[in-house]
Amino acid sequence: MLEMSLRWIVFIPLLGAAFIGLLNRFLPGRLAGWLACATVGLSFLLAVQAVLRLAGLPPAERVVTDTVGRWLVFGSLQLDIGFWLDPLSAVMILVVTGVGLLIHIYSLGYMAADTGLPRFFAYMNLFIFAMLLLVLGENLPLLFVGWEGVGLCSYLLISFWFGEDANATAGRKAFITNRVGDFGALLALFLIGATLLPVLRPGLGVFSFGVLQQHAHLLAPVATAVALLLFLGVAGKSAQIPLYIWLPDAMAGPTPVSALIHAATMVTAGVYLMARLSFLFVLSPAAMAVVAGVGIATALFAATIALAQTDIKKVLAYSTVSQLGYMVAACGVGAFAAAVFHLMTHAFFKALLFLGAGSVIHAMHHEQDLRVMGGLRRKLPVTWATMLIGTVAIAGVPPLAGFVSKDEILFEAFLAAHGGFPWLWLVGFLAAGLTAFYMMRLLVLAFLGENRASAEVRAHIGESPATMTVPLVILAVLAVGGGWVGWPHGLGGGAWLQDWLAPVLAGPAGHGHASATLERGLAVVSTLIALAGLGLGYLVYARRPQLAAWGRGWLRGLPHRLLSRKYYVDELYAAAIYRPLQRAADVVCFRWLDRGLIDGLLVSGAAVAALFAGSVLRLLQNGLVRFYAWVFALGVTVFTVYLTLQG
Repeated sequence: MLEMSLRWIVFIPLLGAAFIGLLNRFLPGRLAGWLACATVGLSFLLAVQAVLRLAGLPPAERVVTDTVGRWLVFGSLQLDIGFWLDPLSAVMILVVTGVGLLIHIYSLGYMAADTGLPRFFAYMNLFIFAMLLLVLGENLPLLFVGWEGVGLCSYLLISFWFGEDANATAGRKAFITNRVGDFGALLALFLIGATLLPVLRPGLGVFSFGVLQQHAHLLAPVATAVALLLFLGVAGKSAQIPLYIWLPDAMAGPTPVSALIHAATMVTAGVYLMARLSFLFVLSPAAMAVVAGVGIATALFAATIALAQTDIKKVLAYSTVSQLGYMVAACGVGAFAAAVFHLMTHAFFKALLFLGAGSVIHAMHHEQDLRVMGGLRRKLPVTWATMLIGTVAIAGVPPLAGFVSKDEILFEAFLAAHGGFPWLWLVGFLAAGLTAFYMMRLLVLAFLGENRASAEVRAHIGESPATMTVPLVILAVLAVGGGWVGWPHGLGGGAWLQDWLAPVLAGPAGHGHASATLERGLAVVSTLIALAGLGLGYLVYARRPQLAAWGRGWLRGLPHRLLSRKYYVDELYAAAIYRPLQRAADVVCFRWLDRGLIDGLLVSGAAVAALFAGSVLRLLQNGLVRFYAWVFALGVTVFTVYLTLQG
């Protein structure tokens, strides 16, 4: 039955994680890897089967639930462990299991020499389980369990090589920053419960998505507060200003982790949450304006930082932050379908770019600095070809997937101006040009020209094994053709994905034929800016490298320092938050609690009390027979007096 298969889509990766984790000391690393791939592959096949059967239902009936059992009963609150498959969660499970499977297979080659392979694949399977729980959970608390689960798994995977302090620090930074956002999301859940529980009949399942959507009007008085609190959680998980700081540092983890968590799945959880609760967000125009403003600001802000990064993974990290900004901005203007569309295409081309970067790093013997790369096109032909496709896709050149999904967002941003100045579109337009420029810079520095590595490294550069290159080829195909499922009506497409998502998303239903001319015109403009960015990047870094040197000299000073030091945001947070809290913790925890309470009262105090008690008791045990006789006589006297008084 379709309903019963939903639980196994979620639980099979969990069983794989438990089996590999419990037997990690006994399983050979490669066997653990293939077991992990098999469990995710089986989950993917079940997901495909479930989605195909869902597509066979009439559009109005495309909701399937699977209730495993009762989770919690507390007064009028009842929560079930159940799963909810509709067109939105169908897209998500295909992305999570499909792209996740390719990254698992890639990891077999990339992590082959690592001694902790069973532990790595146990964490990877656990992450897939948590992400599937997040997107298939039938109610908000169950979604929140998956939300916290992916946060925990990100900590475990980012700090996987915890022997190096930088990796452990990056894991802690990701975990703590996400907790800040999660606090807001948790407050939103409390506010929803406090608003609905008193007015809805007991046992209705207040937090179930179906019930929430049906009774969303009851949340109108608190919609702004709930939406903004939820958006705080989104800002943490999906790396938006001001909580984006964890994602670039998370590149300290293994490259497959970067591809899985920070390109295809976890960072898109916030976008999924807003799409899932779109009926709630549209109740508050003020909250939507905040979402759109923060999203588009993040898109431009991160794109400018990416211009000056020299670590190949850091460039892609800030690119991810920028692309997430596009998705969030789309949600802010009510274009939830466009946001989900870009989420899907981004999973294809960004996972491709991260895995391609991993192939480069693997060939360069774990070197990540673009300044010592170059000339890899001939030695890594498959990696070069696939990364070229990924670069053109993310730049937004038609007909690749990145063009059509990004164009949809820019078009919706233009329409959101309502006759005023389309500043959202303009900022997104500029960020798109910067994206094309810095991605061409990355491609040229890594693959063209002469290799700048040492002679020893150059002698051993070669293409990655098939376990790494085959996933690259598959993702490249998806980066080319994956956008056709959402090609809009205005550009002559069928907009199948938008029609598929329409029954479950709030916001504008689509564009009429009257706006088709405008959409085509804006598509031409966005294509021109993409080509201009790519062409300028090629000119500056491949044909006229002296222009790059001139540009660095011209920007030397404050502009160059701002970009290379990432606008000093980390330093600002350290001065305003981290160090004051650390000093306060030193005073409160170390001096007062540790030294005063624990060392002083509990440890030293207990020792002094024992010493005093021992000194007193020693007086009674002095070894003098006369003293013992007097004590005995005193005891008899006291006992006799007591009996006399009782009588």
